[in-house]
Amino acid sequence: MVRQLEIKVFPDKLYDRPGHESLLMSQLRAYKGRVMDFRLVRRSVDARGSRPVYLLRYDVYIDEPYTEPPLISAGYKDVSGGQPVIIVGSGPAGYFAALKCLEYGLRPVVLERGKDVRSRRRDLRNLQQEGLVDPDSNYCFGEGGAGTYSDGKLYTRSGKRGPIEKVLHILHEHGATEDILVDAHPHIGSNKLPNIIAAIRHTIEKHGGEVHFGTRVTGLIIADNKIRGVRCEDKSFMAESVVLATGHSARDIYHMLDDAGLALEAKPFALGLRIEHRQSFIDKVRYHQEDREENLPASSYAVVSQVDHKGVFSFCMCPGGLVVPAATAPGEIVVNGMSLSRRDSPFANSGYVTSIDPEELESNGYTGPLACLMFQADIEKRMFEAGDGSQKAPAQRVLDFVEGVGSEELNPTSYIPGLIPAPLHTLLPEFVYRRLRLGLMDVDKKMKGFITNEANIIGVESRTSSPVRIPRNPENLMHPDVFGLYPCGEGAGYAGGIVSAALDGQNVITALVRNIAASKLKK
Repeated sequence: MVRQLEIKVFPDKLYDRPGHESLLMSQLRAYKGRVMDFRLVRRSVDARGSRPVYLLRYDVYIDEPYTEPPLISAGYKDVSGGQPVIIVGSGPAGYFAALKCLEYGLRPVVLERGKDVRSRRRDLRNLQQEGLVDPDSNYCFGEGGAGTYSDGKLYTRSGKRGPIEKVLHILHEHGATEDILVDAHPHIGSNKLPNIIAAIRHTIEKHGGEVHFGTRVTGLIIADNKIRGVRCEDKSFMAESVVLATGHSARDIYHMLDDAGLALEAKPFALGLRIEHRQSFIDKVRYHQEDREENLPASSYAVVSQVDHKGVFSFCMCPGGLVVPAATAPGEIVVNGMSLSRRDSPFANSGYVTSIDPEELESNGYTGPLACLMFQADIEKRMFEAGDGSQKAPAQRVLDFVEGVGSEELNPTSYIPGLIPAPLHTLLPEFVYRRLRLGLMDVDKKMKGFITNEANIIGVESRTSSPVRIPRNPENLMHPDVFGLYPCGEGAGYAGGIVSAALDGQNVITALVRNIAASKLKK
């Protein structure tokens, strides 16, 4: 028998295992002498009281021992002679789709436009220090996708998509710590993710799958409304199943599909700025302490308001983190956030964005399935033109932004390329500025001091999600125009982060296998 119990402990008792067991046994007097093991299964911080506490949930094994579950990777097959499945993109959707192929005996052929995870580091260094943007190797493109070097948060609200725990266990089997299996808001860190991503690739290749870097897909090979393969710059790959897992920034893929006459849809997304405070301020507000207590993590926040019937909210909050340049082409400024595993930067940053609907862009001249994409691109170009031709990002002090006045000076920042004073309140479209301004005023009522000239607000946070949806049939998950073409993950508009993208990648392969079986029955 397994019973699940919860206890509360102060941060200084977080690692007092004998103390935890004593608290648990006080609830288990009727089972004295029959308890065989305790397993921590959930850990979270409750900061609502005057002093934060940890909520710890344990599985207690009574009259039976705990046994380790079998490794998921033990079920992977040798697929070297299996039916090929082309997977375009090596982000979480693509790589987890490839791992699912190994379960079914299919041979994944992963095509990645960028470089392997280690080679990618040099291009990120050039982007950070020299302002040089490689269109195929940056914070969005390359092995592991956008999540590899921009934080590695693993929490999601998309439990309806499938077993989140399986995704976490796969990451753990490839090198992530056990913490991700128990933390309420698991996080790996951009310094540790590269090794995990490389380990996943090795698993794919060891079982007979293929991963090709520097391989940009330039066209689809279609005959009789069925996929036959893909064209790349110097060769073609043939298969009867193609998974498009290209991420939310692969604009060339959207244009390629549009030029081919395939159905696309403009999709609501969010756009705004990235706000950066001192981490000590966020800790003080959230934990009610002048100095953060030992064993407490750098604190985070999540805020949401409604302005003009539109959501205004924080996005990808990075406690103890860094603001990074996320442009994917020269002539644009895009910012994002990341944290290392220790989250020990003196700064906290978060996207602060508002929902953008295709309908509200029509009056501004943006129409058609790529309307939101073109709007997004124009704002990013406007931010670049406000600067000095480098990757220095336009910024304002937060109070100045709210009051609509320019900032002559800016605060220290974690953003390595540097900041340049710019009137973000006029660079943004008026309706976007209005909603962000009123939203910040609402947040300041809940977090006193959030609006301050000791914090910066930086432009532009625009790659929150895909501005385009690649439609798919809800029954077979294929594109309605092409049999065997599977839009997948965040770039197709069906996920919003590492875990949800990974789940979508696995779900697409399950649907693909079901479709193959149905086709064989018809024959």
